[in-house]
Amino acid sequence: MKKTINPYYQGPPSDHFDGTRFFNPGQPATDRSLAEVLRWKRGSRPAVWPPSVPVTAALPDARVDGMRITMVGHATLLIQAAGLNMLTDPVWSDRASPTRFAGPRRVTAPGIVFGALPPIHVVLLSHNHYDHLDLATLKRLQAAHRPLFVMPLGNDAIVRAAVPGARIVTGDWGDAVDLGRGAEAHFVPANHWSSRGVRDRRMVLWCGYVVRTGVGMIWFAGDTGYGDGAIFSDLRTRHGEPDISLIPIGAYEPRWFMAAQHVNPEEAVRIMLDTGTKRAIGIHWGTFQLTDEGREEPRVALAAALAAAGVDPAAFVAGVAGGVYEIA
Repeated sequence: MKKTINPYYQGPPSDHFDGTRFFNPGQPATDRSLAEVLRWKRGSRPAVWPPSVPVTAALPDARVDGMRITMVGHATLLIQAAGLNMLTDPVWSDRASPTRFAGPRRVTAPGIVFGALPPIHVVLLSHNHYDHLDLATLKRLQAAHRPLFVMPLGNDAIVRAAVPGARIVTGDWGDAVDLGRGAEAHFVPANHWSSRGVRDRRMVLWCGYVVRTGVGMIWFAGDTGYGDGAIFSDLRTRHGEPDISLIPIGAYEPRWFMAAQHVNPEEAVRIMLDTGTKRAIGIHWGTFQLTDEGREEPRVALAAALAAAGVDPAAFVAGVAGGVYEIA
């Protein structure tokens, strides 16, 4: 049998790489067959989302000496900490798709107008799905800001081909990179997967990031399922309790299809408790309709989950586009 060649990454096998594809060790499989996709779509009764939701765009300062997080939308956030300006998974495009004429269209405009961005020093990319790695936006950022692009193994092959001259650093789970201005980012596991097409499933790595700065520790979870919860308790053991966590709360229905790859709000609250995070912002909801739940369901379900767990609702809020969150 002819061996499958990974066009993005060639490296030695590890506890989460078999020599061709990455995987989540000891966790439920994220792969879904065509039959399962058809079962979902044929039985699906997706909620109707509004065509658009009003957004009041924020106007960020060029520099923040403390810590401030501004929600742009979905998994895109501006993190400003001790003079460092970072973006997570930046998407300013109208669709989360490889095309401009099809695919999920955003219902909230970006919470920061692209031209109003402060100088961007660092871009953190969690994985290569189109709602997280948007090449059109990366090209704009390169032209306007020339940031340092940080990404897990294999994603650099995609970015280098589309963004000539980009400064790129890659890492594996457990690696760390100096971001400058006294900050460093640690690549941490997430229970997820990757692909840009139908033949490259799990051929590049996915991750979250623990970012240590002079004014506090931030954890950006990326996309993740809960699994057995081990990666979250392990994060607390290895890195300590985050001052602020950016945890996904949307794109979770139907559970039989999505549970291995996307947490729901109840699991997001469990993750908050597992990691000991002091404060959390719910992300990955309300911008692109990717799954079956209604637009407001994640926010409502988060409030219910917090009440059931006895957690102060002010400690974990659903981030809204244009929302500005000062972190003490």
